[in-house]
Amino acid sequence: MNVKIVFLCFFFLGCGGPTISNPSATLRETGRSHSIHLEAMEMLDGQVGLENVQYRATLHRMLWVAGYTNVARQAALNRLWTVDRKEVIKTIRQRLPRIDNWNWIEQLCDWIATEEILELDVALISSWSQPTLKYEEFTRPERQALVLMYGEEALESLVFQSLISTNKSWQQGYRIRCWELLLRIGARDTLLALLNGSAIPNEDSFLLDLQRATLELGIMPQNKEEILWVRELCRPEYSDFWNEAIEALALLDKDRRVSLEMKDIPIAVTVARHWPELATKSTSSLIRFLESELQDRKHYFEYEGGGSVSTVNELFRSHKNKLSWGDAVAIRVALAAMEVPEVRAHFFDYANRDRLDTSTEYGGVVELDKQGRFVIQEFEPIIRNHDRRFDAPQTMFDAAYTSLFHFHFHAQKHRNGDHAGPGLGDKSYADNTRANCLVLTFVNSKTLNVDYYRHGHVVVDLGTMKVN
Repeated sequence: MNVKIVFLCFFFLGCGGPTISNPSATLRETGRSHSIHLEAMEMLDGQVGLENVQYRATLHRMLWVAGYTNVARQAALNRLWTVDRKEVIKTIRQRLPRIDNWNWIEQLCDWIATEEILELDVALISSWSQPTLKYEEFTRPERQALVLMYGEEALESLVFQSLISTNKSWQQGYRIRCWELLLRIGARDTLLALLNGSAIPNEDSFLLDLQRATLELGIMPQNKEEILWVRELCRPEYSDFWNEAIEALALLDKDRRVSLEMKDIPIAVTVARHWPELATKSTSSLIRFLESELQDRKHYFEYEGGGSVSTVNELFRSHKNKLSWGDAVAIRVALAAMEVPEVRAHFFDYANRDRLDTSTEYGGVVELDKQGRFVIQEFEPIIRNHDRRFDAPQTMFDAAYTSLFHFHFHAQKHRNGDHAGPGLGDKSYADNTRANCLVLTFVNSKTLNVDYYRHGHVVVDLGTMKVN
């Protein structure tokens, strides 16, 4: 009896928790329980101390690398804050906007507010600027932290002053995020007042370019891609196109100019060059013409992969009340391109090459040269992911700044009618680029269906075109 009891005691003692033989390696290992990481930290506190550079580097890493529990992260943060505040602020400033663990973001934002670390307002603003469906605007943890530190009434001014003060060239990405956030929280009038005023310093090329677009083109950019679009067109090599755009826009009345976006600039230039009569056509008359043109055409619709719930969502009548003058002219120009034999031949040849290449979709831009000839520019994707995705290279965006349309194919097979139209990824692309877009889909070997789409999930099926 006694022998058995002794044996059992040794057995259970031997079945205790795992022994940590290398706490440094254990602490770097993600996916472990918080108790293991806490034990490793306690061991390192005694063995090497927080003065140890490698130990502190591991603790910094724990603040942002995936795979650590929030309990362990907080323990690491608490240790670092006692000895390395400057580097903690640096780490959080760099990493907070990139963290995708919302529970940790909430905890971290609450800690920043509690400690009143005003040096991290840039990190909070940058993180807040990135949209998410997880929170309502007023419940964002980054916003709540800023409110606790500065007060509700100071938020708009805080973000605005951050936009103004961060005027180094390497800070452009952050300034764009501030710009997008200010528009999202309803500060459009504040930005317009800035751009219409005279307070922008002569060395602030970022704001001067946006001011130039507002004053000379009548367009205030809405997001990152439109800001990059404006800044590219402000470069000296585009001066002829810019001046031509100013003259083209002068042909339009005030009502039409109010609704103009960056995507409408190449459209307006094309109208001035080749269809000046369209400059005086009302939006309503253009829409009536398009409705008549499209009503008897054969249409195909995207049914899978994020397509329409109802086929009417890609019909002209479903979107005609949302269309601006620029939209209506863009659709009319697309219909004209579909009638040109050389355009059809090029599209079919390119689509068939896409069909044979299962590593990617193909795409490019459509432009109209000064002689009135449609030109299709082809571009290699920056990366080949799979047969249902086209990743446009920067060279394509550069060409698109003065072109009419971005386009790509759904050409995985000749009978691909169930995928005729933009999917969710395509619509997201249009929301981000705010460009005029076309998607061309094989419905059989001799027929392509064409859809026009732009931001806001506006999709208009333009019918089909056949190869000669």
